[in-house]
Amino acid sequence: MTALARLIAEPLPFAVLLGIEYTQADPDRVTAELVVREDLCTVPAVAHGGVYMAFADTLGAVATVLNLPEGAHTTTIESKTNFLAAAPAGSKLSAETTPVHRGRTTMVWQTRISNEQGRLAAIVTQTQLVLPAKT
Repeated sequence: MTALARLIAEPLPFAVLLGIEYTQADPDRVTAELVVREDLCTVPAVAHGGVYMAFADTLGAVATVLNLPEGAHTTTIESKTNFLAAAPAGSKLSAETTPVHRGRTTMVWQTRISNEQGRLAAIVTQTQLVLPAKT
């Protein structure tokens, strides 16, 4: 089963809550879309900053898992977001996560989130700690 098929068949609960729909998943690139629902908005009705951050964090974690050695786990230890454009309720955000660094103890991922017009809405850089398999 491919990584994308596995994510669709066995989705992460928080990703389901956000409404994340994966479009590609492999060790070098994870892409997904998210429709900005009103319950994900602030005032005025635009995506809350936490939505961008959670969207990117989820994709970065998935990308890390696709690169982990057998039995290892991961957790986010740092994340930085630049907010560049608002996404109104009803619009769709697209995200692409790619590696900056894939090391033995940490991995760094960059997620670019764009709006429907292709404008960069946020850029997130996160560091994932690689937790070795328990022996």
